[in-house]
Amino acid sequence: MSHTIREKQKLLNRVRRIKGQVEAIERALEEEQGCVDVLQQITSCRGAMNGLLAVVLEDHIRTHLVDAESADEHGSGTEQLIEVVHSYFK
Repeated sequence: MSHTIREKQKLLNRVRRIKGQVEAIERALEEEQGCVDVLQQITSCRGAMNGLLAVVLEDHIRTHLVDAESADEHGSGTEQLIEVVHSYFK
């Protein structure tokens, strides 16, 4: 996975931020904070995980998958797949 090595520091920074968010959820639960606060923290953490997944998946598609067909009016197969993946994680 050469693309993860190339982007290692950026990926590790994202993972560390997610770790901090998960720890914040744990603290909120231990402190018996309100449901709304906990839900907002969980949603933020889920968004960060989806963002990390999208970055790694996009790099994987760009690095390891080859277009089966030439580009058409909608762009290459790779670009179309990346668009679908991005729309899924929004």
